[in-house]
Amino acid sequence: MKAVIQRVTQASVSVDGTVVGVIDQGILAYIGLGHDDDLTVAKKLIDKILTYRIFANEAGRLDKNLQEVQGGLLLVSQFTLMAKTDKGRRPDFGPAMAPEAAKALFDSLVLYAQSQYSKVATGEFGANMQVSAVNDGPINFLLEV
Repeated sequence: MKAVIQRVTQASVSVDGTVVGVIDQGILAYIGLGHDDDLTVAKKLIDKILTYRIFANEAGRLDKNLQEVQGGLLLVSQFTLMAKTDKGRRPDFGPAMAPEAAKALFDSLVLYAQSQYSKVATGEFGANMQVSAVNDGPINFLLEV
């Protein structure tokens, strides 16, 4: 399982012109699910995202996590994160979890995130989404569990 997390001042996801998820300051997290991933791994990833220290303290050091700054968390499924890109000029999506299983796991990941933190929004699994974000910093990290 992989996640690209971005510290944002705002972010939103729209499907067919309708906003389906929106946050102000917080983390936009793109989530990629692989064949061997399960709910145990998903919980570990969410716990890491919620406690990863990417927000500045009073001295300007990255020392505060999402919960400490009471920011929002916007979760967006993105199977392309699992692509193998080491050979050729076309991504190989073989490592990505099959859509039906991935939807079930992503839904469980979202439910777990919502049980751990109150400010969680999502995109729409499998939809053609338009994501808008104002990256703060810019600060981005690739997390793997």
